[in-house]
Amino acid sequence: MISEIDDRRTRRNVAVLVAAQAILGAQMPMIFVVGGLAGGMLADNVCFATLPISLIVFGSMTTAPWMSPLMQRKGRRFGFVVGALGGAVGATIAAIGLFHDSFPLLLLGSYFTGIYMSAQGFYRFAAADTASESFRPKAISYVMAGGLLSAIFGPQLNKLLFDATMIPLFGGIFLPNPFIGTYLAIVIINLFGLFLFLLLDIPKIEHTKESLAKVASGRSRWELLKSPTVLVAIICGMVAYSLMNLVMTSTPLAVVGCGFTSDNANDIVSGHVLAMFIPSFFTGHLIVKFGAPRIIAVGLVVLTFAGITALAGVTLGNFFVALILLGIGWNFGFIGATSLLATAHAPHERGRAQGLNDMMVFGCVTLASLASGGLMNCSGGSAVNGWSTVNLAMIPFLLLAAAALVWLAKTKRQHA
Repeated sequence: MISEIDDRRTRRNVAVLVAAQAILGAQMPMIFVVGGLAGGMLADNVCFATLPISLIVFGSMTTAPWMSPLMQRKGRRFGFVVGALGGAVGATIAAIGLFHDSFPLLLLGSYFTGIYMSAQGFYRFAAADTASESFRPKAISYVMAGGLLSAIFGPQLNKLLFDATMIPLFGGIFLPNPFIGTYLAIVIINLFGLFLFLLLDIPKIEHTKESLAKVASGRSRWELLKSPTVLVAIICGMVAYSLMNLVMTSTPLAVVGCGFTSDNANDIVSGHVLAMFIPSFFTGHLIVKFGAPRIIAVGLVVLTFAGITALAGVTLGNFFVALILLGIGWNFGFIGATSLLATAHAPHERGRAQGLNDMMVFGCVTLASLASGGLMNCSGGSAVNGWSTVNLAMIPFLLLAAAALVWLAKTKRQHA
């Protein structure tokens, strides 16, 4: 059992990680708003407008397999600094691409941003590193709640920068389009965020011949996937995150396509983002009381009702309620899956297990982000039909996650 002193250390680390989630994390909503607009401006074919967003998620997917072992060898702080530098480099390359009207450079910058996104995904795991068993789910939940602050800070900063055409330095630097200011601000955010990680107090694992042999003797990725708990945690995390991304990405297109305004779309997405993070203040407590599998199951039920609400009509009320339920369902499903995974591997397997998890989760999110626009724009010939197709596409994945939870429960009963 970890001592009370260790939980005090954990609370300090949680405070640092919440600040990092709020400040550095603000770049994600900023880029997710601007990336598609910038892509639409530079791409020869508007069908590829959202490709910069997909490249970010793809970058995160391909980074996770080496980022997690890197953190296990060099420490969390080192990995988070690498992530922030990746975000700064990515935003710099994207800004240069916008200066020169280069879509390939914008895509390259987006991929480097994926390095930051991957590192950010490990904030929640870092919160659990020094936590006692009872405080671990709460620590994960509190760090996730920091996303609420980034969801408010990022869009508001974006509004200030969106129409910027001049940087007040050296007599004024002209910006040829309104998106460059956002990327330059993101460079500053990442460089500032580097200093936050100096406050982290997560002991680096000192590797000896014995500890290195222990890591090497840990289960392989394939052996980890043979563990029912690991496999179910990954499946549920994949489903919760991918379905949230699938529906959220299509929402602005559906809202405007159904005759409402872009302001309506912004308000609906804002409600959704708040619903994603507000429950984090109590999700950890619920996991401690009822267990991760039950909370994941509740998340799947809420996601189901989100789809039912969306299919029931295309009024503003339907959009608002569906997206709020989508956010709550994601929160319960994803935080529950993260907590379940944290109980399913030994400390020396942490790097391999967490890297495998995030590679698979963000791999599916990449596919969802690519599929979302196609389902919305290329099925049925109208916004209403496209929106219905997007929400109907949730059904097989919800059934998969539900079946996985049932299988895990039966497996545990058999081995009890």
